Amino acid sequence: MLRPSLSTFAVLCLGASLGACASSRLDGPRTRAPSPQASLDTVPAMPSGTVTAAPLAPPPGVAASPDAPTPPGAQAAAPPAGPTVIAEPVAPPAPPPPVATGGRSSVVGSWDARDATGANCKVTLSSTPALDLYRATATGCPNKDLARVSAWDFRDGEVYLYQPGGSVAARLRQGGGGLEGALTKSGAALALNR
Repeated sequence: MLRPSLSTFAVLCLGASLGACASSRLDGPRTRAPSPQASLDTVPAMPSGTVTAAPLAPPPGVAASPDAPTPPGAQAAAPPAGPTVIAEPVAPPAPPPPVATGGRSSVVGSWDARDATGANCKVTLSSTPALDLYRATATGCPNKDLARVSAWDFRDGEVYLYQPGGSVAARLRQGGGGLEGALTKSGAALALNR
């Protein structure tokens, strides 16, 4: 018994399918199923009504603008029953604390420092970076906390003077033509003027 090969089987299947196609063409014209477009053309048109436009009512829980027109079919809400509450005017918030004009660059340079005892010395605020701060020097300061100042920074409108190790020696704000504040440890007044 002969065993047909796979290629012989494939040729037979192909021939059968081609024969089926040819025979359907030879049978004569067939009626085609209507195309989707043809079926749309045969549907009668629906009569259209009048189209009107009106603003929508606000979503539930949201008050409508007082000058917005009331949408058609919507009823105006009746005011709630009970006593009428009149809101009193609220005082405006306090202004933010004064910020030195020009920020950090406005305080760079040499300053004459005067502490609460009246002692004077020279404090220089440099624009040279020192890690995340800026370099500072104090010359001739009798106050030991002020004499150890080595860095400074400007944050939130205040000048911070730092000692080695990162402890804050003083905090100052703009005022009276210079900077005014206090030494951190003693709380004694400190003023820097040009």
